[in-house]
Amino acid sequence: MKILVDAMGGDNAPAAIIEGVVAALNKNSEIELVLCGRQNEVEAELKKYTYDKSRVEIVDCPDVIDMNDIPTEAVRRKGTSMMTAYWMLKKQEELDAFVTAGSTGAAIAGGQLILGRIKGVKRPALCCMIPNVSGEEGKKTLLCDCGANAECKPIMLCQFAVLASAYASVAFGIKHPKVGLLNNGTEEHKGDPLHQETYKLLSSIDCINFIGNVEGRDTLIGDVDVVVCDGFSGNIAVKSIEGTAKMMLKVMKKQFTSSLSSKIGSLFLLGAIKRMRTELDFEKIGGAILLGLKKPVIKSHGSSKASAIEAAINDAYMAVKSNLVANVAGNLEKIDLDNLVKSEEE
Repeated sequence: MKILVDAMGGDNAPAAIIEGVVAALNKNSEIELVLCGRQNEVEAELKKYTYDKSRVEIVDCPDVIDMNDIPTEAVRRKGTSMMTAYWMLKKQEELDAFVTAGSTGAAIAGGQLILGRIKGVKRPALCCMIPNVSGEEGKKTLLCDCGANAECKPIMLCQFAVLASAYASVAFGIKHPKVGLLNNGTEEHKGDPLHQETYKLLSSIDCINFIGNVEGRDTLIGDVDVVVCDGFSGNIAVKSIEGTAKMMLKVMKKQFTSSLSSKIGSLFLLGAIKRMRTELDFEKIGGAILLGLKKPVIKSHGSSKASAIEAAINDAYMAVKSNLVANVAGNLEKIDLDNLVKSEEE
């Protein structure tokens, strides 16, 4: 399996990217990685590690897309690490997926304008995993969309539900994943016209297990597998959850080191503390998958460290291995959302 990696994307590139790349290579013998970036910088970082050199290819890209670059203009720039990777992904059948921690806007624009969408998809959506403590250990809630589409129509939210539901089934083996619509209350009549209309449409789609409206807290503690929302609300939700997790870890550290008795007591809880830190560490979650494109694209956080890049490469590997794109396309073919919307309007 060949996976492209944007070696220059993100705040900590290329050092953190290369460290994550090497970790992924050493843990998974089934992957080959194609690194797009400034060759001299990439090679300088690779020299620090021991790895199977036969499974790494470097594509020299002299230019890098900045986080402040306008996405639609960035797509037209030649020689950038991200857009070079997108063109390779589009043209070369043997390349299976792409991982980047670069500009979110540019990643979305490149995905739509270069790689292309699955037939019938209105807009691709970013879908991320949020830890959920309501069930078995390791349970996750998929939040879709978490940042790709700030303004949405009901038909788009319905597609997000279908895309993420297929992802939950294929990638995580969840039978009939429970799908909720993020709203300001659980009652059917809650929300603005967008959410009220979306509720009606989701209720009429047979191929998803729609359980109704859910509130923000349900993402973390509710019995729900997929939470559907517009990208504006979803991005705020994700960043708020990340901030809360970091705050909890800092408060916990402060309290456990506040006095001699606290320090002694923390020694007896060391195992539990480490497990808690692991559960709350968003760096262990690779990134969000850009659902609806013709090949898997994983968008990692701009501040990703090596562990997040390693996890993102593993996410890309699992998406390809589970034949995610074909399964998502199959689910979309089961429904005719355009006619469904028209019938509801009539």
